Amino acid sequence: MKLKYIYKYLIVAFAAILLGACTSTEADEKFEQTPTERLNIQKKELNDLLLSSAEGWKAVYYTDSTQLGGWTHLFKFTPDGKVDMASDFDDDTAVYKSQYEIQLGSTVSLVFTTANRIHLLSESNNFPTAALYGKGYLGDFQFFYYGQKNGEIIFRTNRNFHELRFVKAKAQDWTDLSKNTPIIEAITGNITSPLYRLLVVNDGSAIQNYQFDYNADARFGTAASLTAGSNDVLNLALAFTPTGATVKPALVVKGQSLTNFVYDGTSNTFIATGTGGVSATIKFTSVPPILTDDYKVAVPAAGTPANAFGYIEPNLTEAPTNSELFKALLAQVNASLPANQKVSRIQFSFSPGGVGEIIYLFAGGKPIIYHRVSVTADPVNKTITLKNTFWHNGAAITPAPAFLKNLDDKILDPKGLYVKKESFKYNASNAIYTFSGASSGFRLTTYAFQ
Repeated sequence: MKLKYIYKYLIVAFAAILLGACTSTEADEKFEQTPTERLNIQKKELNDLLLSSAEGWKAVYYTDSTQLGGWTHLFKFTPDGKVDMASDFDDDTAVYKSQYEIQLGSTVSLVFTTANRIHLLSESNNFPTAALYGKGYLGDFQFFYYGQKNGEIIFRTNRNFHELRFVKAKAQDWTDLSKNTPIIEAITGNITSPLYRLLVVNDGSAIQNYQFDYNADARFGTAASLTAGSNDVLNLALAFTPTGATVKPALVVKGQSLTNFVYDGTSNTFIATGTGGVSATIKFTSVPPILTDDYKVAVPAAGTPANAFGYIEPNLTEAPTNSELFKALLAQVNASLPANQKVSRIQFSFSPGGVGEIIYLFAGGKPIIYHRVSVTADPVNKTITLKNTFWHNGAAITPAPAFLKNLDDKILDPKGLYVKKESFKYNASNAIYTFSGASSGFRLTTYAFQ
């Protein structure tokens, strides 16, 4: 066939293809739909989806997994624009009713138009860390609809455009939501819990310990390696379930991704288990992850002046290193005093030769109370132990005051006290030292006076 005829046939065939494409019903429909019509179709699609799940929808909302954990929310939508909602934001896991709308803008979005649990994450005056002052939890109550996949509804958040997925909820999700609360409390701890946490990583052949600092409000933990010379830091954004915690991103150990930490109530630990001996454990410990020689300030050398440290109200009242147990015991002491009196200072004086004094000063005219103690240093455990010698009023020996017993007993912890020079200053230029019980969650914050 001549070349010119081949060209003619090709041109005719190409024209036929174009004509067929232009007369396609599907193409005509897409071409003829206006942007508003396409949005209305998406609006109906989203509305039908929201109403399609008999038990509603579940979303674990990570507002920013680089600094915040996740909060579980449950939603059940009704055709009249109402939504039943519950969350584990705090220990109130009850179901609340509010309103929602599917709104049209540049895209289709789900908007929770009246206050409910999800709005707790968007309040700017409610923030979990100093870095988020005025920003709250970075949450949204408007979510842009981006379709569905495998039965899940895909949204993107208005504030930072992060993906959020709704999965179909089960009846058990609603009944089990309250079971998240004791798990959250377990990792947060209470006033009797040890002060420190570790993340222990086992790769099947070796164990590596990390100091685990956890912010309960942010549901976020930072684990710094305790291996000498290592700068390894792991960030864990936690969300909670009735049986434990999930972490984001996954903790990768020997090529295995660990995401599910199961709570063991017997050992009070959270354990993620892989294969071949691989595991990761979050646990409490009474021993500081990093021991220092700061205890030596309590045993000054012969011929040197005494060292003094003092907790002062109100300067150190809100210091972040005061433990809940210390604050509770101090409140107990103040509650036992007349209304116009309260503890104004707890001061330590350490003299050469292992002689110490705990001095209790009061506002409201109550006389000073002194507790003479002996001081013994333990260079192995890096603690000091204070033992009773006698009580006095500055002039004569007196009986031990009953109202100070519970507080004073923690200072005289039989297992000793850890002493640490902190890296921060607080309301004064003085160095900050903390004294922590070796067998309890007791820790008080003091200024150094030398």
